[in-house]
Amino acid sequence: MARLFGTDGVRGLANDDLTAELALELSVAAAHVLADLGEFGTPLGDGPDGHRPFAVVGRDPRISGQFLEAAVVAGLASAGVDVVLLGVLPTPGVAYLTDTLGADLGVMISASHNAMPDNGIKFLARGGRKLDDAIELAIEQRLHEPWQRPTGGAVGTVRTHQTAVAEYAAHLVRSIDHPLAGLRVVLDCAEGAASVAGPQALADAGADVVAIHASPDGTNINDGCGSTHLEPLRQAVLQHDAHVGFAFDGDADRCLAVDATGEVVDGDQLLAVLALAMRDRGRLVEDTVVATVMSNLGFVQALEGAGIRVLQTKVGDRYVLEEMVESGYTLGGEQSGHVIMSDHATTGDGILTALHVLERMVTTGQSLASLAGVMTRLPQVLVNVPGVDKARADDDEVLVAALAVEEAELAGRGRILLRPSGTEPLVRVMVEAPTADEARGVADRLAKVVRERLAL
Repeated sequence: MARLFGTDGVRGLANDDLTAELALELSVAAAHVLADLGEFGTPLGDGPDGHRPFAVVGRDPRISGQFLEAAVVAGLASAGVDVVLLGVLPTPGVAYLTDTLGADLGVMISASHNAMPDNGIKFLARGGRKLDDAIELAIEQRLHEPWQRPTGGAVGTVRTHQTAVAEYAAHLVRSIDHPLAGLRVVLDCAEGAASVAGPQALADAGADVVAIHASPDGTNINDGCGSTHLEPLRQAVLQHDAHVGFAFDGDADRCLAVDATGEVVDGDQLLAVLALAMRDRGRLVEDTVVATVMSNLGFVQALEGAGIRVLQTKVGDRYVLEEMVESGYTLGGEQSGHVIMSDHATTGDGILTALHVLERMVTTGQSLASLAGVMTRLPQVLVNVPGVDKARADDDEVLVAALAVEEAELAGRGRILLRPSGTEPLVRVMVEAPTADEARGVADRLAKVVRERLAL
């Protein structure tokens, strides 16, 4: 049986792959597993010390989030867990309040950058941390198992936390030391979870904020906007003569940027800017940044040239975070715009990233273009190949042989990464080469083999 959990929770077409029944059952299983592993202070129900386990639940604005939220709440409360509803809030906001409110469990209902018809469920353990693979597997294994249902006063209660957005925004503002007065910033909120918290946090920090795509209606999330569609942000930055623009994804756990000239600044460049900023302030532990194998070679070369070590993990901000926690590092992230600053957050946080990049601009007096110029990106081409059996990507002999030929040709001049997506039904082919034409040629040839060999 295929695993339910991908690299970022359980995700799929809402009311088809991800049903209300599955959401309820996952929530019950998650409560039981976390209790068994000691993440709750006591077993489910009223403990001898009077503690009742409780969970916080947030969501992005997609319309399907409403019925999935109801199902998650039903599952948790039926298992004896009190539930605190946070409403529409970015994933890092849910993580923050899981920690500060002392919750035993956090749940975020979102499909992040995916199109509106999809949705997903992410579970967070005590402290607001994502679950590791072993815990997720245990949750899957306990789906549908018989269990002792609490009754009477032992079932969970449900209440709403009205100040979630304000508390999260205030936390973000407290994370910087310098006001952002004098900077005009465009924020593309992707019609998503940051539509209120993002503009509020930057405005409270002193920036002149122009918010676009900040009127979610439940059906327009990520629709031609946000971090996966940067052209509207580019146009708005130029139109409003802004110093910089930032685009979030649907749940705002990542962001990408556009400088004052309209040039895109990706996650690697933002991470490089923050690495140098933290190093200069003595906050970059062991002068080390944690990144993934998708990081551009130019990023690695630039930071190593500045005396900063780069550790690389497999793709997924959860794996970046695991390495950071294990070794005590304070900065990590992905090219896609997930940036984790562990002094302030337990997950990638797009709004937090934007605030600290802006603070670096203020304290240095440099433009984002100048700051991002610390690294030169090697031409990189990414081809997504849908409609294939991604589970066979590592085993097909013809594909493996074709990959070996292309890698030998690029040896010492570039690199290839071919991997199944952890969140979507496709295979990704990423190629870096000295020229864009060469990278495109290699990527197209390999993508053709993937289509032919792995077609469903």
